[in-house]
Amino acid sequence: MSDLADDYRRHGFSGRLGMGERPAVLVIDVCAAYLTDGSPLRAPVEAAVRATATLVARARTAGSPVVFTRVGYRPGSAEGGLFRRKVPALSVFEEGNPLGDFLAEPAPAPGEVVVVKQYASAFHGTSLAATLTVLGVDTVLVTGLTTSGCVRASATDALQHGFRPLVVADACGDRDPRLHEANLLDLDAKYADVIDLDAALAALRRATRPS
Repeated sequence: MSDLADDYRRHGFSGRLGMGERPAVLVIDVCAAYLTDGSPLRAPVEAAVRATATLVARARTAGSPVVFTRVGYRPGSAEGGLFRRKVPALSVFEEGNPLGDFLAEPAPAPGEVVVVKQYASAFHGTSLAATLTVLGVDTVLVTGLTTSGCVRASATDALQHGFRPLVVADACGDRDPRLHEANLLDLDAKYADVIDLDAALAALRRATRPS
């Protein structure tokens, strides 16, 4: 992986976007489906979930916005279209299935924005970009599940909507570490800055609003 990262840099990739003045934490689809044995989406993401909870707590202390996303489909509807045909396991996100529920931690606090989506990107077909603009956000610290799927799609769309995406590597997870690492490498080369949890926590500390 390090050789590939060097090759990207030599050929003009991997520029730095950096932190803006107003970050928000974007929590992508952290729900029971990824942590429940027997779920078709079960993945070894416990460490990523803990890191996400730590980052969410710091953001709240700093006064930075926290936005959660979840996938939701009405049973029998055409919502999700070809995405649901391609990934039948997405049926776990039909309304009423507890696998689509948020965890005890992290979970949305009263007043925090929850974006319900039907596709991979948190921006596609939702009001997320408008909401972030109203909040004055210029940077999104992207966390959640999974790195190769909804995290990648959301980070790419954040860039395309004019927000600086900083993907927090420790706070994202996938079905296999090879998928996780490969997608982080490619995101860092083309669409986002990939940072670790300590860097994300420090950035939120610097962004703390004066009392």
